[in-house]
Amino acid sequence: MLQHPQVKGPGIGLLGISLGADICLAMASFLKNVSATVSINGSVFSENRGIHYKQTSIPPLGYDLRRTKVPFSGLLDIVDVRNDIVRGYENPSMIPIEKAQGPILFIVGQDDHTWRSELYAQVASERLQAHGKEKPQIICYPGTGHYIEPPYFPMCPASFHILLNKPVIWGGEPRPHSKAQVDAWKQILSFFCKHLGGTQKRAISKL
Repeated sequence: MLQHPQVKGPGIGLLGISLGADICLAMASFLKNVSATVSINGSVFSENRGIHYKQTSIPPLGYDLRRTKVPFSGLLDIVDVRNDIVRGYENPSMIPIEKAQGPILFIVGQDDHTWRSELYAQVASERLQAHGKEKPQIICYPGTGHYIEPPYFPMCPASFHILLNKPVIWGGEPRPHSKAQVDAWKQILSFFCKHLGGTQKRAISKL
């Protein structure tokens, strides 16, 4: 990426959502030249198969599907299936985000039904500060679900979960979720422009 002609450098920015956010956080923690990272409803913990990089292995946090709830809608609610965060920010399954070279922005949907995104962002903040890093920026959106996508993307309140082989709830209410997508995009662009040395320009709609 650093060799790409359109990459200004000297570092790059990473943006990820859900599991993609955790991958970005792991990359920022272990790789050089990552100047800024945005996590949209990431968990900040190692997923089901763990994370392995060179001599480092981070065990998975684990889960218990017996904690799955089935509301009146018939869709699965998996927000409580992950194991408790024993030892808080010192949990061995947590990604060592204190090793990241650049700042991290946490975008959080407060109606996320995939996992406790707001709680995880707070634990991440505690870990960074415990290691002498600055308190990260956490932006929380009420009534907003798991998939906070670019502005004007249709809200995805529920869909088929490929690992569970069943439909699950992602959360969110149409109006606040849609507004959050518009605002979050502005916040992300501003964050990257600040830490990647760019200049934010107003996009002209072609619709």
